[in-house]
Amino acid sequence: MLDTKRSWFKDLEKIIGKMFGVLPLTPNQYTLLSGVMAIISAYFIIKELFWPAILFFLIAGFLDFVDGAVARQKNMSTKVGAYLDTIFDRYVEAIILFGFLFISLPEIFSISGYVWIYLVMFGSVVTTYAKAAAKEKELVNQELKGGLMSRAERLILIFITLIFAALYPDYYYSVVVLFIIAILANFTAIQRVWSAIKLNK
Repeated sequence: MLDTKRSWFKDLEKIIGKMFGVLPLTPNQYTLLSGVMAIISAYFIIKELFWPAILFFLIAGFLDFVDGAVARQKNMSTKVGAYLDTIFDRYVEAIILFGFLFISLPEIFSISGYVWIYLVMFGSVVTTYAKAAAKEKELVNQELKGGLMSRAERLILIFITLIFAALYPDYYYSVVVLFIIAILANFTAIQRVWSAIKLNK
């Protein structure tokens, strides 16, 4: 949903663009840094040190906002930059979820926590691919957006997953949130597929 509400953040984007645009870093370098921060966050997840993991996860998410803000502020937006940003968005999510594979997760509804991680990642990939494939197959002229859970909502819920992991060492509530993400991410993928088909009826 939030991917259709970018106008809400325009003023903040301008402020961030001006602040970070003075630094000697290109938008693409900010994008690469977000990936590095995600790797550090995943390292702390594996070590079950969740407060530093949360810190670096937030930095990664913030840098993902910074790269676009700086690109627009300095008129440095390019197709290559937008492409890299999209690719790194997927990597950041995958790297964080990868960290959870190394800790002991409980079952929810008699299903392993690791299955829910797989379904979160699958939903994330298909949600993105449904958008890309619709454009590639010329079902739509503009990028498919919207749905119940876009990337922004997934990141917010992953953040909540990390908070619960820090507060509750049995990870039960963390897996509950992963279950919610898994269901809603895959529902969103179906929404986007249906939207693309409906537009061509």
